[in-house]
Formats: sequence, structure tokens, C-alpha cells
Amino acid sequence: MGKVYIVGAGPGSVDLITVKGLRCIQQADVILYDRLVNKELLEFAKPNAELIFVGKLPKLHGVIQDRIHRLLVEHAMQGKVVTRLKGGDPFVFGRGAEEAEILVEAGIPFEIVPGVTSGVAAPAYAGIPVTHRDYGSSFALVTGHMREGKDDTINWKGLAESIDTLAIYMGVGNLPYITGQLIKFKRNPSTPVALIHWGTTDNQRTITGTLETIVDIAKNENIQNPSMILVGEVVKMREKIAWFEETKGNFQEISV
Repeated sequence: MGKVYIVGAGPGSVDLITVKGLRCIQQADVILYDRLVNKELLEFAKPNAELIFVGKLPKLHGVIQDRIHRLLVEHAMQGKVVTRLKGGDPFVFGRGAEEAEILVEAGIPFEIVPGVTSGVAAPAYAGIPVTHRDYGSSFALVTGHMREGKDDTINWKGLAESIDTLAIYMGVGNLPYITGQLIKFKRNPSTPVALIHWGTTDNQRTITGTLETIVDIAKNENIQNPSMILVGEVVKMREKIAWFEETKGNFQEISV
């Protein structure tokens, strides 16, 4: 019997993977990796490691997820060390728990290796803290991608009324709906909003506005996924401590 490591690859920058995550890549016989994983991380794999792309495609999420489950079990049953490499953290909108359930049912040993999630890292690289003594003492991680054919079960009223900072994943396509729900439930329309595209990478780009203006700004600037949406007064801090986009090319990255 082999073993499976369900690993968070971090938010995009190759430097932000954990030490244990890197070791799991280096020791793996098989690596199943997602679309948003930085491909530079695969260069640390053993020369004979099998690299299998299992990124999701529109309308095929369920089919691909079933294939992932099958591959995890098949390779582990062959006695191989399998690293399941996911963008961000495997337990933050990463379906890592579903894959762990399959491994439990098959009697296959596994470990979960947490990763740096984009909901915290992308804002940090944009100069936006998710908490701040003056602007926000609470924050929530929220999916902005509602399951197709399912009713929206997100408690927008509670989020609008009770949480200072919202970090919304996969929500650019639903941005008009998201901002509309928050305003509907009495979030101030002038609440600052930031969209961070390809956060922590050399392609990072950040735009800011308010709940009332961000939809038009995002459309005019042609902001697409992958992007994080930050809602809250903390966005104001970007004016003071923005650092990454402003210093690209002027600082030395630490190589793993």
C-alpha cells in the first residue's frame, strides 16, 4: 500500500509553498496537479515521477473529480507515493475533504498538508490586511461560485451585517450579484472593494472601487478570474502599504 499527500501549493508564487509541501513534491512517484498550481513547482519532482494534469474544465467538474478519485486510489494501491497538488489550501474551497473521504473508504493512508490560501495571501501582496485594529476585527472566506442548478445558500444577510472583511473566491463572474446582495442587506454602498487578479504572481494586478462602482470598473478594466474579491474598510490600507506591484523588479525573491 502506498500513501497519498493532499498538498496545498499556495496562492501562486512558487516561493509560498510550505517546506513540507515541497518535500511531498520531491518524494512523490505520482503528482496529480490542478490548473492554478504554479508549474515551476513541478521542476522539483523526481526525474521519473509521473505528472498528471487534472485541472477542472467548464461543465466537466464532476467527471474530472471522479477521475481524480480513481487515480488516487489506483496509484496508491500500486504502492506508490502520490502527491495531490492543489492551489491554495486543500481544505479552502479545494475539495480536499472529498478526496480524503474516498481514501478513507479505500483504506489508503494519507496526510493533509495545509497551504497558504489566496484569501489571505493575495490581499497581503496588494497591501491589504484582512484584519486591522482600526478597520476590521473579523473576516470570512466566502465562495462566489454558486453550484450550477443549486439555490444560493450563502447567508448574505449575516455577511453584510456581521463580518468586517469578506474574502470572496471565484466570484468575478457573479460580481453584480454579489455586490447587489450585500447592498440589499444594508452593507454601505460606499464600502471599499478590491479585485486582485493573479495575486502573488508577476502578473498580479489590483483594482479598487466600492460596492456601488466596482462592477463597472472591473468591466472597464477587463478583470477576469482568477481574482480575489476583498470587501471591507481594510481595503483603505492599500493606499499606505501597497508594496508588491509597486516594487516588482526591485526586490530579491528567496528561492526554494
